[in-house]
Amino acid sequence: MKKFIMITLVFIACSCSSKPETNNAETENKVSDATKIEQVVSMNQEQLSSAGIEVGTPQLENISGIISLQGTIDVPPQSMVSLSFPLGGYLKSTKMLPGMHVRKGQVLAELEDMQFIQLQQDYLTAKERLLLSESEFNRQRELNVSKASSDKVYQQARAEMETQRILTSALSQKLEVIGIDPAKLKANKISKSVSIISPINGFVSKVNVNVGKYTSPTDMLFELVDPSDVHLVLNVFEKDLNSLSVGQHVTAYTNSDPGKKFLAEVILITKSLNQDRMAEVHCHFEKYNPSLAPGMFMNGEVSVQSNKSLTVPEDALVRWENKFYVFTENARGKFKMINVKPGVISHGKQQIEASGVDNQTRLVVKNAYALLMKIKNTEKEG
Repeated sequence: MKKFIMITLVFIACSCSSKPETNNAETENKVSDATKIEQVVSMNQEQLSSAGIEVGTPQLENISGIISLQGTIDVPPQSMVSLSFPLGGYLKSTKMLPGMHVRKGQVLAELEDMQFIQLQQDYLTAKERLLLSESEFNRQRELNVSKASSDKVYQQARAEMETQRILTSALSQKLEVIGIDPAKLKANKISKSVSIISPINGFVSKVNVNVGKYTSPTDMLFELVDPSDVHLVLNVFEKDLNSLSVGQHVTAYTNSDPGKKFLAEVILITKSLNQDRMAEVHCHFEKYNPSLAPGMFMNGEVSVQSNKSLTVPEDALVRWENKFYVFTENARGKFKMINVKPGVISHGKQQIEASGVDNQTRLVVKNAYALLMKIKNTEKEG
């Protein structure tokens, strides 16, 4: 009797455990069927006429179009100069303001400090000592020839002369670094101030000092920009990257004045994509305009010419969950949604590329969104 009860319990347990598997299989089939339903839609002739849906075939043709891009005005590193001064000092005077134009060699500011005086004094002193040591070396050399002076004294004179020459040369280089010409420096022309000179033609973008402020060698005093090399940096989506090439012409304009066009040329296309799947296109303006300021937002348009490819009317494409689709006709009134890769648009025609789609494929060429709406409504009802 006990054995009979145990066998019955095992049978019941097995029967219970098999039910979830059946339910899982049924659920998987339903999900699979639901996925298929998402891709296929049917309409009768009356519904097709009411929605204005038309069926046709893609066309093989050359299509030229415009790629619209956005970006900003940028300045390359070699055209932006950050000015500091190698020695600390107090700012004596400056008239610079952001936006002011400057010429190469123009005085931007004047610094003064006691160490400027000391450096000039050291150089002039070293220069005089060098003359004296050279004279002594020449005298000892003549004495050494006649053995009236020992070799040791002669070598000491030579070492002293070389030491003074090294010191004088080093001090000369230091003076040149701070903008003082050693060749023109004389005892009666020692100055307590030095000038900060502009190394380029351009304009001032930043001023970080004021009169009376003490500046250290690590402080950035002025930032200058050379506008002759400002360029346009546009962002291009991955799908349009292959349509662009170096040398193409770009028409740029601002949002505030779209009627004013600036012509540019593509000089560089980066091969790396950012997190938004976009690459940078660097363009050089054919003619610089003072109204183009670094950081300014710009729009760009590039004309592209593609090879012969499949095209459909714009109404043939639908966008769903950031992907593009067309509806192919499997049978009369039955359509299947196919994922496609879109290209350029020109005069109402959209370039497409998709596996299994050619110029013989029958697909919806007008009001394809009506089919997409029916799929979405069917999902909601389900």
